[in-house]
Amino acid sequence: MNVSTRKEARLVALREALDSGTLRPAQRMVAAMHPAEIALLLESVPPRQRELVWGMVDPELEGDVLVELNENVRQELIGEMATEELVAAAEGMELDDLADLVGDLPETVTLQVLRSMDQRDRERLRNVLSWPEDSAGGLMNTDTVSVRADVTLEVVLRYLRMRGELPARTDSLFVVDRDDHYLGTIALTRIITGDPEASVGESLDTEAPRIEPETAAHDVAQLFQDRDLVSAAVVGVEGRLLGRITIDDVVDVIRQEAEHSVLSMAGLQDEEDLFAGIVPSTRRRLLWLGINLVTAFLAAAVVKSFEGTIEKVAALAALMPIVASMGGIAGTQTVTLIIRGLALGQVQWDNARWLLFKEIAVGGLNGLLWALVVGVVTVFWFDTWQIAGIIAAAMLINLLAAAAVGVLVPLALRRLDIDPALSAGVIITTFTDCIGFATLLGLGALFLT
Repeated sequence: MNVSTRKEARLVALREALDSGTLRPAQRMVAAMHPAEIALLLESVPPRQRELVWGMVDPELEGDVLVELNENVRQELIGEMATEELVAAAEGMELDDLADLVGDLPETVTLQVLRSMDQRDRERLRNVLSWPEDSAGGLMNTDTVSVRADVTLEVVLRYLRMRGELPARTDSLFVVDRDDHYLGTIALTRIITGDPEASVGESLDTEAPRIEPETAAHDVAQLFQDRDLVSAAVVGVEGRLLGRITIDDVVDVIRQEAEHSVLSMAGLQDEEDLFAGIVPSTRRRLLWLGINLVTAFLAAAVVKSFEGTIEKVAALAALMPIVASMGGIAGTQTVTLIIRGLALGQVQWDNARWLLFKEIAVGGLNGLLWALVVGVVTVFWFDTWQIAGIIAAAMLINLLAAAAVGVLVPLALRRLDIDPALSAGVIITTFTDCIGFATLLGLGALFLT
């Protein structure tokens, strides 16, 4: 049984224990779980059971669990916690995790947390909070280990032994000068295996990436992916070492971006609580449903303008969903590929012309193939080549239009600083429905009436 299966089985067993009311075994299972697993469990149960599980969490782990939760569930739990409990939960957390949590805490709690910290940690936390959450500065942890280039590896080893422990996920040390200007890194493996009398400067990696604090979180994730990094330095405009970003923070960014892409295409929030109440869930979905209703009226208006044609040739009404559906699927395929390419930095305006030609060619070939299939089926259904030719032509035109719109719409939205994942889907559906209906009914009006 793999790790994923074991975790799923454990969560199922725990939910069954909660359903049956046997709380003692459930409490033992919660005590043995990692904070991330507890957070997943809290997000996987209805509100009443959520209260029971939260009551079983060790107070020392509450802060770590809160950080792992999605925003809606976290705010719900924070709203039910006493001030003293929140302050206790924040104590001992890593600064980058605490920075993620502080934004959701009441102001009075935040002030108490700051007062409970020493001056050095307080300044470090304020430094992280001064940067946007979705930037390298917002991701960084200021808990770094730095050494000077002129000391020997033996001196560094003695310093590390005296220090006793290193921050989690430390694979290298940062090398700085007397004024804390970043020079590069030295790998821990080099410190351990190298000549003890050699200086740090002799093993200095000056090509190690340095990330500016203003860098977008997406670009940071891309850099870690391209360079297979475990950690990287965040360096200010004056060249001073500000902190470091580690792979665990980048994994969170990648997961959030993946969730954003999936949920945005359905008009849902990134932090949607699956078990939220009926009224809040209804309210969150109203706007997107309203937008889709407007687009549906546009398609209906196109159909209405050809109602005379439909009355005379009823067969066209039966064939309308085929044209619209095929165009919608083809457009969705194209727009999904383009949005993914935009997210990975593979698609820009300078290569859009080639992509546009390619997608139109693909749409044309698919259109010809499936137009032939639909035409043959239509002949058997209605025993007329005229209707078969009309629906075949309409399908071909709609697939060509879907390919063109699927490329151009995401690029145009990105140029307008609008998230393509949020808006492209509904625009594609509107275009393909309207073009498909207009083409099918227009050709029907031209050749059949």
